Formats: sequence, structure tokens, C-alpha cells
Amino acid sequence: MTGPFTPIEEIGHLKGALFGLDFGTKTIGIAVSDEGWRISAPLHTIRRTKFKADSAELLAMAARYNVAAFVVGLPLNMDGSSGPRAQATRDFARNMLKLNERPMIAWDERWSTVAAERAMLEMDTSRAKRRESIDKMAASIILQGALDRLRALGYPLPGGPAVEAPGD
Repeated sequence: MTGPFTPIEEIGHLKGALFGLDFGTKTIGIAVSDEGWRISAPLHTIRRTKFKADSAELLAMAARYNVAAFVVGLPLNMDGSSGPRAQATRDFARNMLKLNERPMIAWDERWSTVAAERAMLEMDTSRAKRRESIDKMAASIILQGALDRLRALGYPLPGGPAVEAPGD
């Protein structure tokens, strides 16, 4: 991926949890991994206001959960091209990098919201609960995809070099 994103293959040396982000026009869904990078769990949804407030809340949560990097869902078009939403996501990632040193990893998010909706329907989740949880569930699906890729790459390295999560 281009722009502000670090290739996923370059974060294997980091130590700490990962955040998955589903960046939308009204909300930011957040999921968190364990520090062993095995499993993702939905965590929180930020109701977007202004970048300064949204980023402050996100960075405070990242510090609380010892987050080493952010996996950001990149909303590509079905043909793989970028549209306005993908550009807005890149702009968000670029602005976040000005505020902290944690790498931003792009992850193709096509179908993540559909998969989250389907999973919640299978659990017989009410419409109101689905509406409340869809963004953090989509973030969890995005993050789990990246975690699965990291595991396929052999990360985290058992007993290998690890560094602390970058600070703010």
C-alpha cells in the first residue's frame, strides 16, 4: 500500500497489542488484539466529532492497552481501486502519524461490515445492538485478518527480538 502505511511484514519486531480500526464517516470502530497477536476482540466505538478529540481518545486508549501499531481498514472499491473514502482513511492515518510513532498498517476491508453483520445475525442480535456494535465488530474482523497474516508470516517471533511499543 502507498501513502502513510507501513507494510505488515515490517512490524514483526514490535511488542504489544494491535488496534484494528474501522474508520467511517461518523464513527471509528476499535478492536484490540492480545499481545501474542492471536485473537482480536471488539473494544469500542468512537462517535466522531473533530480530529483533535477523536485522536486524543484513540491515543489514550492505545496507551492504556499497550498498543504497538494500528491496523486500519482501507475501504477499497470492489475492483481494488481507491475512492474518496480510501483517501479520507489515508488522510486520517497521515494525521495520526503526526501525533504518534506507532505504525499504521493498511488492511483491505472489503466485506468486513458485511461479515460483521452476518455474524451478528447468526447470533440473533437485535437490530439496535447490531447498529451499536457493527463498527467495532468490523474492526475486529479487519484486525483478525491482519493477525492471521502475521501468524502466516511467522510473527510474533518466539523468543525473538522485541521492542517496546513506540510512545506518543
